[in-house]
Amino acid sequence: METLGILVLVISFVIFLAIGVPIAFSIGLAALLTLLLSVGALPAVTTLAQQMATGLDSFALLAIPFFILAGQLMNRGGIAIRLISFAKVLVGRLPGGLAFVNVLANMLFGAISGSAAASASAIGSIMGPEMEKSGYDKNFSAAINITSATTGLSIPPSNVLIVYSLASGGASIAALFLAGYIPGILTGIALMIVGAVVAVRKNYPLCEKYTFRQSIKVFIQAIPSLMLLVVVIGGIIGGIFTATEASAVAVLYCFILAMAYKEIKFSDLPGILLKSVGTTAIVLLLVATSMGLSWVMSYQNIPQGVSSALLSVSSNPIIVLLIINFILLFVGVFMDMTPAVLIFTPIFLPVVTSQLGMDPIHFGIIMVMNLSVGLCTPPVGSVLFIGCSVANTKIQHVIKPLLPMFVVMILTLLLVTYVPELSLWLPHVFGY
Repeated sequence: METLGILVLVISFVIFLAIGVPIAFSIGLAALLTLLLSVGALPAVTTLAQQMATGLDSFALLAIPFFILAGQLMNRGGIAIRLISFAKVLVGRLPGGLAFVNVLANMLFGAISGSAAASASAIGSIMGPEMEKSGYDKNFSAAINITSATTGLSIPPSNVLIVYSLASGGASIAALFLAGYIPGILTGIALMIVGAVVAVRKNYPLCEKYTFRQSIKVFIQAIPSLMLLVVVIGGIIGGIFTATEASAVAVLYCFILAMAYKEIKFSDLPGILLKSVGTTAIVLLLVATSMGLSWVMSYQNIPQGVSSALLSVSSNPIIVLLIINFILLFVGVFMDMTPAVLIFTPIFLPVVTSQLGMDPIHFGIIMVMNLSVGLCTPPVGSVLFIGCSVANTKIQHVIKPLLPMFVVMILTLLLVTYVPELSLWLPHVFGY
């Protein structure tokens, strides 16, 4: 029955995706068909509905709609242009200056908004035309924007880390937030190195030079935006408020900031709220169906079967982690990040914690870094599509400049995988 359950689950899910059924419905229907094998029609429908509702019954999940709304406010609130100017002051005079600016601006905006899609859209729409005007290849500009937009998923606050906390059964959100800093920054630096090499080879120009007075002015203008990181992360780590409460504080802060910058009017709020509600509904439907599927897999003993299969291949931690990384990279190509985290965390987390002695916080960062690569790859890479749309180019033209960036992202992933202190040092420093 266990083998039959796995076959039904995998085959039905692939068929639903192949015929164009939205992923949330594909997940829910695959779970329902698998459960039908064990309990019959009526109990299967009732049980799955209960598990979906239970999966959404979490206080921590309230942070997701708040952070989504905060991201929408930031996207419209003039924050991106101030962060880009700040990045120009810091790294614009380095080789490949505008590529460095693109990466750093994405790191900052992604960290503040917690959304790779919002970052790729906001930064790409400003940096793309500017880089093209300065002589940069349009496809290279799009590639650097697409890949660097994903760094904000590791650097907190990050919605996907909150989802992982839920899927893992209670890993500390504060510890996950702290653990993401160094891996996210390392990924950004690796992408900057690629950008510098390409820029030197093609003799791309540096940014314009800022005077000392201009630099101070840009820094002062960027401080209010940068302070959001201090308020949110500092408040969580200092125990002033929870991650969920921090998300509400982020919304209030972003609203005040956008109004102060005079980039948003009260008449804009209904549209912003409507877009945030639509995004939230999609994310939470994915969460609900994924949680239902996770319960079905547990009921069918699928995680135990996968664990046994993995350990039968090798008991060497290096080999097992390499296999898990390969599977997650493959999954990320075909599945959105939120359902992938919710589905595969219950499968792989027991293997790495009980058999390999890995810290759940460390594994959470590995999962996010793995699945971030999938956001930049066809056929379902949402950030890839957004980045190409913003740059007004085609996916097939961006693939070639993306390849060296994929290489350094995967090398950074392997470094973080096999050097746990890169993820765990900051949480340990703060007592987590």
